[in-house]
Amino acid sequence: MGPDRPAAPDAVSGPAQREPGPGAGQRSRLWELAALFLKLGTIAFGGPAAHIAMMEDEVVRRRAWLTRAEFLDYLGATNLIPGPNSTELAIHIGHARAGWAGLLVAGTCFILPASLIVTAVAWAYVHLGTLPAAAGLLYGVKPVVIAVVLQALWGLSRAAVKSGLLAVVGVMAVVASVLGVNELVVLFGAGLVAWLAVRLFESGSLAHGLLPGMLSWPGPHPQSPTLSVAVGSAAGVAAATVNLWGLFGVFAKIGAVLFGSGYVLLAFLRADLVERLGWLTERQLLDAVAVGQITPGPVFTTATFIGYVLGGGPGAWAATAGIFLPAFVFVALSGPLVPRLRRSPAAGQVLDGVNVASLALMVVVTWQLGGAALVDGVTTLLAAVSALLLLRFRTNSAWLVLAGAAIGVGVSWWRGGL
Repeated sequence: MGPDRPAAPDAVSGPAQREPGPGAGQRSRLWELAALFLKLGTIAFGGPAAHIAMMEDEVVRRRAWLTRAEFLDYLGATNLIPGPNSTELAIHIGHARAGWAGLLVAGTCFILPASLIVTAVAWAYVHLGTLPAAAGLLYGVKPVVIAVVLQALWGLSRAAVKSGLLAVVGVMAVVASVLGVNELVVLFGAGLVAWLAVRLFESGSLAHGLLPGMLSWPGPHPQSPTLSVAVGSAAGVAAATVNLWGLFGVFAKIGAVLFGSGYVLLAFLRADLVERLGWLTERQLLDAVAVGQITPGPVFTTATFIGYVLGGGPGAWAATAGIFLPAFVFVALSGPLVPRLRRSPAAGQVLDGVNVASLALMVVVTWQLGGAALVDGVTTLLAAVSALLLLRFRTNSAWLVLAGAAIGVGVSWWRGGL
């Protein structure tokens, strides 16, 4: 990968060998991480794919803290462990940049702004009976998010697709995802196919029909419920007495075992909080997931909203700590292994396949988001202009998101939608 750079050492040396010592340099890196992830936690709308795209823009393109290859390796690693992918990627970046202190700073600063915003929304929900209007905001933000994700896919694909074989694996992963194959099956299957194909090519006996079969194993695929942004009152707040440690435990368990999207989170929350414990009503649960979707930062801040509804401020922080704590633990355990995996030829081939499959999943999600975001001429034009500014002029995505929000609110006001 070439010689070390001061800002982004190569993947072979790994975080353990470039972890900065104490002193001004370390403090400077921690402040840089804090500033970046506080900003992203405040303006990163659009879900994990958008968050990952914004991180790639900031960390790879603008700051050169990581190479694209390193970024892809960490992205692939986050897809193989439970928990919120974009938050775990932020934690990985923090560890690579500033060691164990960076791990804590980056993850906490990405989560904190979103948690505070969701807590304020939950306060309005409980005390005022309504949620602040968000339809206009999302109308303008969503098209910008599509452009941001496309920019990231364009850059990352050039680093991930290193050969014709990996291109074929990526196409197979896209097809498998569209057909409803479980995300984990797609990821592990792509890694196995990449490794097996290299072994078979080296032996000169590539079996016909073997590779396509590796990704044809059907798996469960969660249905995506439609969540209404315009929610009503907070009527029917659960009357059950909620113990804070019990609340923390429920969300820690969910954070430790959950793979997949926010809709998978909905299924876990419903099973525990509605059916088993009876702490929430169905309407409250749907409102909570809607809030996680319409606010910036991790979708898992749905837990913050539920915690506030059930236990006020202390409940919000107990639920937030519970659902995000496993992510810090998993990254702390797996992060130092990523550079070592890259040094192993066989593990590196598996990681290459996982990386390509991760991008394939992002392609499918982007296509689905595009159908919901590009609903008329205004949104299509906004996405096209944003893509031009990002790809041609390298405009900072944060400014485009803020501009999109302002345009969305203005257009909605002009149309009488607010």
